[in-house]
Amino acid sequence: MPHCHIEGVLVKMGGNIWEPDPAASFSRRLGISSKEPGSGRNGGNGSGGESGCPDIWELDNGDVAFIGRDLTSSYDSRLPEGVSVNENERLVVLPRGMIIAAKADIPDA
Repeated sequence: MPHCHIEGVLVKMGGNIWEPDPAASFSRRLGISSKEPGSGRNGGNGSGGESGCPDIWELDNGDVAFIGRDLTSSYDSRLPEGVSVNENERLVVLPRGMIIAAKADIPDA
């Protein structure tokens, strides 16, 4: 279960402190690849056709991996009150189209 830092407080979800498992394997893509139309690449609704990021993957342990642009330094001074990015974390931005496409693959709570 995930946790986050809010104003210096560690938030536990499900009673456990979440730690990423570097041995977890990629299980399945969530949504569409960056090559597909609607991915949000190339501006607008995205024409696809590009390789590489962004991408969203479920890992075999149920965690989710995001591949996107690291904009930590661009957003660091503009984070909303109570939000922080720790030294071992990165703020990664994905096109909106990628998240919308992944929604169908993400179960409801």
